[in-house]
Amino acid sequence: MVELITLYTAKICPYAQRAEIALEESGLPYKRYEIDLSNKPEWYAPKVNPASKVPAIAYGGPDVAPETPSPESAKIAESLVLLEFIADLSASTKPLLPADPVARAKARFFIEAVLSKFTGAFYGALTRGEDPAPVLDTIDILQGLLPEEGYVVGEWSIADAAVTPFLARALISFKHDIGAYDEGAGKKLYDVLQTDAKYARFRKYYADVSSRPSFKDTWHEDVVIDVFSKRFNELRIQRLAQK
Repeated sequence: MVELITLYTAKICPYAQRAEIALEESGLPYKRYEIDLSNKPEWYAPKVNPASKVPAIAYGGPDVAPETPSPESAKIAESLVLLEFIADLSASTKPLLPADPVARAKARFFIEAVLSKFTGAFYGALTRGEDPAPVLDTIDILQGLLPEEGYVVGEWSIADAAVTPFLARALISFKHDIGAYDEGAGKKLYDVLQTDAKYARFRKYYADVSSRPSFKDTWHEDVVIDVFSKRFNELRIQRLAQK
């Protein structure tokens, strides 16, 4: 029997959305508690996650308010660890990883191969003002690992949960030209991804993952646009002022 789950999360955070998507797909009941990353509760680090990051889960113990997590509950953190944990919890009722060991390995390889390159290229543009064009190289890697149809390993899996939040934030940032990079560069890249035949497989894949209720119910686009615009467009202004 699965015990009580409390998820500590934040709407702005792609790592936290990973865990939310997986929980939604699993069908497991859970409590959601929003952590204000700019003003974290004093109790959060000592009682839930010493690293003071989201996501984190309190698992088991008595049914208590999220603000007063029980010492009897297990505290588990780090988003990829949580994806595997959720997959283990739901394995008998709603598998989130394929049963075949080779397919499971492919799912894990996809996460590492894509995000090890994608996050560096995306956040380099978003936060440091680097040219966003290398993001297209990472999309090439993603497309090369996808099957002709379906999700990463055919059926939806935690590999899809792992990458979707980052793709969503990149696309919304480039669509609205949000970031420290040169003005107009994001919109140019976004138009390429939306119109170039080379990226048809990417568009189909993103349409598939972003149309699932698990994504739509955990994606807070207005919050992301608002926070990213304030934070990263200010970095663009600062960067240009230093030239």
